[in-house]
Amino acid sequence: MSSTSQDRPAAELSYEQAREELMRVVQRLESGGAPLDESLALWERGEELATVCQRWLDGAKAKIDAARTPASEG
Repeated sequence: MSSTSQDRPAAELSYEQAREELMRVVQRLESGGAPLDESLALWERGEELATVCQRWLDGAKAKIDAARTPASEG
């Protein structure tokens, strides 16, 4: 994780930034060999990034659902 996005709070990242960093975190964890303390830190960061990505996706879905719902005629 040498990206500058890792230094920023996860909540400040765009979806793309969070997804890219999450992919790097997963790759690092899957490669193995990291000391336990680093693995735990990576896991925690991954959880934060996954939450951010899910919030972005939920927001996009809500906007699509709102656009599909016809306005009430009254």
